[in-house]
Amino acid sequence: MCGRFALTATADQTAAFMGIGEVEEFPARYNIAPTQPIMMVLSGPPQPPGSNLPDRQAMLVRWGLLPSWVKDTRAFPLLFNARSEEAATKASFRTAMRHRRALVPASGFYEWQQAGGKKGQAYWVRPKRGGLVAFAGLMEAYAEPGGSEMDTGAILTTSANADIGHIHQRMPVVIEEQDFSRWLDCRSQEPRDVADLLKPAEPDFFEAIPVSSLVNKVANTGPEIQERDTGEALAQPEKPKRRKPGADDDQMTLF
Repeated sequence: MCGRFALTATADQTAAFMGIGEVEEFPARYNIAPTQPIMMVLSGPPQPPGSNLPDRQAMLVRWGLLPSWVKDTRAFPLLFNARSEEAATKASFRTAMRHRRALVPASGFYEWQQAGGKKGQAYWVRPKRGGLVAFAGLMEAYAEPGGSEMDTGAILTTSANADIGHIHQRMPVVIEEQDFSRWLDCRSQEPRDVADLLKPAEPDFFEAIPVSSLVNKVANTGPEIQERDTGEALAQPEKPKRRKPGADDDQMTLF
């Protein structure tokens, strides 16, 4: 699963990598957590032939997808991840998988090695080549009972490759740059047409760097949380959280 990630590139670097127009400057974010706003890139409106305008658009969404049919958000689990193997068929994700596939720019993500069912050593997982990576995402607009709308999203996950498997059994789905357009094309590409993209990253794509328990706390947002752990500070197991009825093992509760 992917429960924390980082986006430390500049706005210009992110826009160039994602193939979008100018975006407002934003600070480096070293510890992005569920319920916080994240950038998602979606296919934009069709452009006329010969237009130089980008056909992709960036938007901020709340990390934690809420399907449009949810009535009581207090009893619904926080879907910050979606299992790619069932996204096209599961009620929570199938509409977004068909109509609102997205990309999530990131510099890397964090994962915790499980020890007896508890969080153990934390790792900062980043592309070996450096730079940015794009995770497969899903976006859904949720209309609150009061009438206001909130854009929400989830990151798709798949089985971990050999780089990550010794840490956790799941990892985010990585969409390669040459596949951005096909993944985002919800007009002519149905879920079955892009199913081949929902696979683990190639071997040696990522490197996993052990880091200290600083990353465990959302309040820690500085670059020091990505510094290599020298062994002086290991992650402390967290107390088990109470779960809402029906919550997925790989999800967190909403409120």
